[in-house]
Amino acid sequence: MIKYLYLLSRAGIISETIEELREDRKLKQIYDEKFNRIYKLGFINIIDRPTHDVSLLKKGEEMPGVNKIDSIIRIHKPRIVCFIGKVTYQKFTGTKDITFGWQPDLYNSKIYVMHFPIRGEASVRVNELKEVAAYAFPSRPVSSHTEEKKQNIKE
Repeated sequence: MIKYLYLLSRAGIISETIEELREDRKLKQIYDEKFNRIYKLGFINIIDRPTHDVSLLKKGEEMPGVNKIDSIIRIHKPRIVCFIGKVTYQKFTGTKDITFGWQPDLYNSKIYVMHFPIRGEASVRVNELKEVAAYAFPSRPVSSHTEEKKQNIKE
């Protein structure tokens, strides 16, 4: 999750710097006090146990999580739902034929599939998050982190 928060910071979705996100106490405070309430963001796991790679799930293990996510989308109707990783979205939909980016709407929520945060160039995911944020928060100004500052910070 920490790498994902770094990406949110670099995309300007959250105002905390990467240095702040490296502090465990500060990280917990951000998540507890700001993540849902101020930033209007949330994380939902497709399964409730740590996994390094969602493709290692046993067949059907994701079904309770799929039902939970479907229910949350149906009931709460978020403006946008961003699935992190193609395999996660494939597990959710039960189909293999998908691409990254915008997907068909679900219960009037826009659906986006982004690249998994630990593979490849971070700039790809930062740009994806900026695209999602532009739709999700059209009136919210993006944080004023400078590009130079972002590029000089090593994850």
